[in-house]
Amino acid sequence: MTATADRSEREVAGDTPALIPTPTGADTITTEGAPEQTDTQGTDAPGTTASATPTGPIPVVPEGGARLDVAAVSQALKGRWAESRDVARERAARPELHKPYDVSVAEHRARVLEQMHLLVADDASHKMLPEHLGGPNDNGGNVAAFEELVVADPSLQIKAGVQWGLFTAAIIQLGNEEQHRTWVPDAMSLQIPGAFAMTEIGHGSDVQSLATTATYDEGTQEWVIHTPFRAAWKDYLGNAALHARAATVFARLITQGVDHGVHCFYVPVRDEEGKLLPGISSEDDGPKGGLNGIDNGRLAFDQVRIPRTNLLNRYGDVAEDGTYTSPIESPGRRFFTMLGTLVQGRVSLDGAANRASQLALHIAITYATQRRQFTAADPTREMVLLDYQSHLQRLMPKLAATYAGAFAHEQLLQAFDDVFSGRGDTPEAREDLETMAAALKPTSTRLALDTVQECREACGGAGFMAENQLVGLHQDLDVYATFEGDNTVLLQLVAKRLLSDYTSELKNIDRAGIGRFIAQRAEVLAKRHTPWTRLAQDLSDRGNSKRAFDTMRSADFQEEMLADRARVKVEEVALSMRPAARMSPADAAAHVNKHQVEMLDAARAHAELVLWRAFTAGIEALEDEDSRTVLTDVRDLFGLDRINADLAWFLLNGQISAQRGRQITSDLRRLLWRLRPHALDLVAAFDVRPGHVRAPIALGGEQERQDEAAAYHRAQRASSDTPVSEKVLRDRAQKEKRAQKK
Repeated sequence: MTATADRSEREVAGDTPALIPTPTGADTITTEGAPEQTDTQGTDAPGTTASATPTGPIPVVPEGGARLDVAAVSQALKGRWAESRDVARERAARPELHKPYDVSVAEHRARVLEQMHLLVADDASHKMLPEHLGGPNDNGGNVAAFEELVVADPSLQIKAGVQWGLFTAAIIQLGNEEQHRTWVPDAMSLQIPGAFAMTEIGHGSDVQSLATTATYDEGTQEWVIHTPFRAAWKDYLGNAALHARAATVFARLITQGVDHGVHCFYVPVRDEEGKLLPGISSEDDGPKGGLNGIDNGRLAFDQVRIPRTNLLNRYGDVAEDGTYTSPIESPGRRFFTMLGTLVQGRVSLDGAANRASQLALHIAITYATQRRQFTAADPTREMVLLDYQSHLQRLMPKLAATYAGAFAHEQLLQAFDDVFSGRGDTPEAREDLETMAAALKPTSTRLALDTVQECREACGGAGFMAENQLVGLHQDLDVYATFEGDNTVLLQLVAKRLLSDYTSELKNIDRAGIGRFIAQRAEVLAKRHTPWTRLAQDLSDRGNSKRAFDTMRSADFQEEMLADRARVKVEEVALSMRPAARMSPADAAAHVNKHQVEMLDAARAHAELVLWRAFTAGIEALEDEDSRTVLTDVRDLFGLDRINADLAWFLLNGQISAQRGRQITSDLRRLLWRLRPHALDLVAAFDVRPGHVRAPIALGGEQERQDEAAAYHRAQRASSDTPVSEKVLRDRAQKEKRAQKK
């Protein structure tokens, strides 16, 4: 790292001033079109806390230009549960809850367990309790608060999620009121730390095929929980290695010789001294790539007996004589309804991943407005990193996507609260909630990993230092992409739901509707195989790049492009799947597998449309006109960036003309420069507080270095005995030679 930086600085001092090395190690960049710099040294961005606010040069918004109302936008991003978030953000700023550095795995685990007791003392998860347990049944507020813990220590956030969002929530969502009264109070108080024992090492995301059995013994009225082979061990379970005294165990319910599929059971696993109970085996997963404050481990059961009443029986029950009953007749629907307990984890991961992206962007953009490197027009003052086009290009689209994710998460959280509170709990609402969570969780967790990595690199060597949070944040977030539902598997679920809806729609339309569908298909084919749409766009633009820019920034244009893409991709997969209906099960599965990549692509297109629409709805809800103007630019950056990322598809399918295709890159760059003066305000609206940011490079450390360097160079220039640069002497001599020749 040091060698590369030194080489770049020597190049700047050489004979090629026209080639300016980028601050990130690429060979050259162009500064054509860059905004003029205005030195406003020492100015804080409006609406931010001074101790956490960058104090580097901030480009001034043009006179009369729109200015973001930071407080109003921040409130909009907090959403319906702003009060819960504010309380949680104050909590997350407390040093005793922060992630420790330079500690062993054992020490980190012990610290997080202590922190859990601090959360109990704060009654942090009380909001999730239903009214009959003395709670407010505020599931949305509970999850909103829980997500904020990610900026304190992701290990604490996930361990709390295991204890209350999975273990306790499974009892509440799948059990009856008597079971609630028996087990929930001890789970809430941490008297009974718990594990959520669903995943098996042999099946992973394929929960429906898990092998652990729960066989009913009519003679003793007990369940016999058993792990039949090694691959059926429950694995990756938070709390399982050390702390769990009970587990909600998912197993195949077998009674009277009939396998009724996967159900959930409350199973004690350790006594009060922490010793394993008879028949229980446990192993420690050991150190991990991140989240080492959680004692992940494995559990296995050897003919472990529990009472009949330990079956969490909301969706399936067994009488004393072994008779099975369920309010849901379909085994498949019953299984997916019970699996709905996982949705809370997916919802919270979506929000936590978005919050982690906000933290990373706060650190990187703060640093980029203070860190100076390479001389520009002013030889006495180096440029700040964020004034380089390449730096804007790598950070601002991530910021735009994070804004989209925040508004979409608020919609997801409201849908979750409606279902889990019972106020809007219908089969259709649950299905919609699960589909939306399955679309957004993969999108936000992938964005978080990409954003944190980009921010790390954008901060150079400083970003690689553990004290600046980014490396550790990436390590902790890495597993977000595969737990609570592997991202690829979740996108397949989304695709299947979209295909199911599409098929149902076709089944329900009349003869006239089929005619419209055929006409619609003809229109799609016409766009693909004839130049008329592209020609119409060219005629509309008439070679005028400004007119093309204005058109592509139109909300109607962006929505049409993203909606058409999502619709056509689903439609094409559905039509490709039609032959499977006439095949044997094995052949049908093979046929579906051949189109799996297209299914995932359709799901991603759907997710991006959901994000764009949520962002647009969020802007429309704002009262401040200036803020709407600025956020519209951010939304357009997101929308055009998503179109540009799939530009080949839009061109090949006749959705966008070649002229607009060529124009889109320059339009994106134009938006970057338009948003440059607002970068700090946009980050300030994330409400990332001083206690959340523990990175010295974003807390004034870099600015102090820059101020010290500037003072030194001012003194050097003012001094009469300052050494003269060899290059200056050479230039002076050459100038004198030219003068003499004249």
